[in-house]
Order: sequence, then C-alpha cells, then structure tokens
Amino acid sequence: MNREDTGTPSVLDSEPHTEGVETGRKRTPPKNLPDAMVKSLRPKQWVKNVLVLAAPAAAGAETLFHSRVVLDVVLAFVVFCLAASAIYLINDAMDVDADRAHPTKRFRPIASGMLPIKLAYVMAVALIAATIGLSLLATAGTSLAVVMAVYITLQLGYCFGWKHMPVIDIALVSSGFMLRTMAGGVAAGIVLSQWFLLVAAFGSLFMASGKRYSEILLAKRTGAKIRKSLEGYTDTYLRFVWTLSATAVVMSYSLWGFQLSNLTEGPAGVMYQVSMVPFTIAILRYAADVDRGNGGAPDEIALEDRVLQILALLWMACIILASYVIPAFF
Repeated sequence: MNREDTGTPSVLDSEPHTEGVETGRKRTPPKNLPDAMVKSLRPKQWVKNVLVLAAPAAAGAETLFHSRVVLDVVLAFVVFCLAASAIYLINDAMDVDADRAHPTKRFRPIASGMLPIKLAYVMAVALIAATIGLSLLATAGTSLAVVMAVYITLQLGYCFGWKHMPVIDIALVSSGFMLRTMAGGVAAGIVLSQWFLLVAAFGSLFMASGKRYSEILLAKRTGAKIRKSLEGYTDTYLRFVWTLSATAVVMSYSLWGFQLSNLTEGPAGVMYQVSMVPFTIAILRYAADVDRGNGGAPDEIALEDRVLQILALLWMACIILASYVIPAFF
C-alpha cells in the first residue's frame, strides 16, 4: 500500500491493503490521461463501500426508508469512495518503482507513465478535501467527518510505514472494513447496537486475517517475495486469528439474532433465527475460499463466487422479511 530489508521490491508490498493480490487477468495500460485519471481511482474497488448500508439496514424499516437516512447513506458511500481513491493514488505514487518492476502492476496509470506523480498527489489532496467537506453535509455531519478523518489518518499511516508492522497491519486493514460498516449509521445519527459493533469488528478481523493468510499461502506456493509484515507471521498464527474471528463473528451474530427474536413477536422473530443459517454457511463458504489461498481480494470473491452471492441473497431475504415485510402484515 514495501521493501525487503535488502531494498528489493516485494510484489505483494506495493498492493494496497484494501485490494487483493493480482489475479493474473490481462492488464492493459490506460489509453490517455482522462482514462488514466479514472482508472487510478479504481472504481471497481468501490463495491466494498456498500457496507455503509449495514447499520441503517439493521435499524429497521422505519429508519432505513426515511428519506433523510437514504440521503445520508448515499453520502457516506460517496465520501468513502472519494477517500479510498485518494489512498489508492497516494499508495501507487509511493510504490511506483516497485509497480514498474511488476509484470501486471506496471500497467497501472502511474506506473505506466500515463498519470504524472505530481498530478496524482494533487488529485489525492483534492479528494481528501472533498471527503471532509461533503461529510459535513450529513445529518450528523461532524461525526461522519470524524470517522472519515480517522479512516484517512489510519490509511495514510499504513501507506507511510505501519504496513510493515505485524498485527498492527491486520488491525488497520480490519479497521477499514469496520469504519465502513459504522459510517452509514454515524452519518444518519443512528445509535449503533453493541451486537452490531461486535459483528462488524470480528467480521472485519475475519476478512483481514483471511486476506493475510491467503497471501502467505500464495507466497509459499509461488515463491514470490512477501510483504515485510508477513515475515513476522506464520501461517499457523494467521489461521489461529482467522479461526478465532470466524468463531466470534458467528457467535456474536447468533446472540444478536436471538435477542432480536426475543424482542420481536410472531413469524418475524423466527426469521431472525433462520437468518443465522445462510449467515453461518456464508462464513464457512468464504473460509473455504481463504483456505485455498483465494481470500486475497474479498471484493473479487464477492463478485465472482456465485454460491456466496446466493447465500448473501438468502440472508438478505431473511432480514428483509423479518424487518420490513412481515411487520407490515402482522
């Protein structure tokens, strides 16, 4: 988002922590400067920002479908896209030499020479300024601005050296996912449930540790130079963290589901319990991808794993029925 102690660029270190290891798909350099500017923002990575919907959706129909809440969620999504793109620009500008030596990353806008480094930094500063400015337009504008400032500060710290520190790097990666899940609720001034925060925290840690576990498996399988931070890990330790967080997120979600079930009468309460089934199976399915070394890019798994998508839709259907549809008729 590194260098070996010897100064040799690592093929994994120049990869931003919010993006997975290159998948080997054919890459081509940007056609012109406007194309380079757009590609440098990495719009495909914005899919992970839909996590801003999590807190408002968990709050129920009366909250989610309020017009102002919808605007706040959209605003939170937009500012996270801007902030993440700013970090990508800074990361690529800092790692331009390593990227130019990489067989696929050399096609990135900055590494290919289509986007000047100075222009990339100007774009990043402008995006950060726009992030903070737009955040202030939310219902709880100051709170959202604080969340975005924390996110940007942590990611910049990651870019400038924290990524080299074992455990700290995983914590920073998971914080990016967690702040996204909090942002929508914070923007709309929604009080976040303690169970929601636990699910978000352990779910984020599960994805982050799984990402690192997949990377260390890839490095062993291919012989590629690994991130400096990975030199402080063993695959057994990462598997321990990954297993611990998976257990914690399933337990936290289950206890949250039982609490909601006890507070909700009739069929709606039953649906909260049923939602635990696709949720748990989805965690197991994702874990299978991680165990095969395919968890380096969570966003790509979400877009390509059809079974995981079906499980996500089933889980969403349970929540929609429990929170929105059934209460409207009973």
